[in-house]
Amino acid sequence: MSLIEELPKPEKVGAVLDYAAILQLLPHRYPFLLVDKVISLETTPVNTIVCQKNVTFNEPFFNGHFPGEPVMPGVLQIEAMAQSGCLMMMLLHPENKGKRPAFMGVDSCRFRKPVRPGDVLTMTAVEEKYRRGVGSLQVTAKVGDEIVSEATLMAMMV
Repeated sequence: MSLIEELPKPEKVGAVLDYAAILQLLPHRYPFLLVDKVISLETTPVNTIVCQKNVTFNEPFFNGHFPGEPVMPGVLQIEAMAQSGCLMMMLLHPENKGKRPAFMGVDSCRFRKPVRPGDVLTMTAVEEKYRRGVGSLQVTAKVGDEIVSEATLMAMMV
């Protein structure tokens, strides 16, 4: 039985995994859980996951970033992308069951456009390399059809 078969089935149409399953996989909790649902998980031609984060005005970081002009901090966009990639590593590599993700590094990061309240942030992570619990991921975050941030991330399962 694969890990994904052991998780609760999503209640929402269009979700592969919803928040209930994500809470069983990631150790993060409010206000640091930055993935609301997994909308796609593919293994061919390469391992790829697509996740979403609904950005609301009630996010705690908007109080100070910035008053009168709320913008989602870039570091939290990176964290949302990293959480998406780690979900993929946990779901597609059975040896990671019971392990937790650890962020190792970020390269070639670019922020293209601001992310504001009301946006739906869609993160796509593609596994470039995976060996012995360490993965290199190419991750892109979009709002609609526009890229807002992108990076190459490294994470490991511990």
